[in-house]
Amino acid sequence: MRSELGAVRIANEVVGIIAGLAAIEVPGVAGMSGGIVGGIAEMLGRKNLTKGVKVEVGEREAAIDLYVVVNYGVRIADVASQIQANVKRAVEDMTGLAVVEVNVNVQGVVFPEETRVEEEKRRVR
Repeated sequence: MRSELGAVRIANEVVGIIAGLAAIEVPGVAGMSGGIVGGIAEMLGRKNLTKGVKVEVGEREAAIDLYVVVNYGVRIADVASQIQANVKRAVEDMTGLAVVEVNVNVQGVVFPEETRVEEEKRRVR
């Protein structure tokens, strides 16, 4: 972005942090994913949000790829569209960049803790 005072450049990492925070605000998102490790999605904490986000930033536009893990029982299509809308709004509002793409890649599902505990008890018997 250029003005009479000079140029403003926004780093990919800044856009990635904004996008990651906007994504995990959506109900049904368990967290960001750093990829598949041994067939299981590796879930990342808040400190590693940008590892679950890939960003391309131009002078006026941005394209964003998100890798998420969702909670079991949510309607994935609805959660994905909410992520897209929330990320687009947050990035555009904070940076002034036009977001041309928000691609959501669902890498895994997190099951409720209660279900896991019940399954473990059944195996022990």
